[in-house]
Amino acid sequence: MISGLYAYLVGVASERKYRIMTIAKEDLEEIRAGLIDRRNKLLEMAKNQLKSDISLDRNEMADENDLASSEYLLSFELRIRDREKYLLRKIEDALERMDTDEYGVCESCGEDISVPRLKARPVTTMCIRCKEEQERKEKEYLDN
Repeated sequence: MISGLYAYLVGVASERKYRIMTIAKEDLEEIRAGLIDRRNKLLEMAKNQLKSDISLDRNEMADENDLASSEYLLSFELRIRDREKYLLRKIEDALERMDTDEYGVCESCGEDISVPRLKARPVTTMCIRCKEEQERKEKEYLDN
């Protein structure tokens, strides 16, 4: 057995082959702790936001400019909440992949995602090579 390392048997569905992926136990626990901490902070922020009133009272607005400004700020806050909800979903997915021994494997090519990338972006599902290729294709699509 490899001391200090987790060995995961990972099936690459597209290639129908299996391989062993290793990641240091300390690295995995550090990443897990960071994800759990981030999730807890997002949930705490969400609880605090639920307590605050985000509605607009049109009767309290002095003029149309005040109303427009308030509507813009409300829209901005709702977009931020939506992004936080999306990030929370990605954190939950990453924690689930850790529990099912699928964490750290690129969903596109099946190769290991580097530990520095996982530490920098723990919710990632792609290695840097596949992510760059995806972004290049998106840019080409938007440019056309």
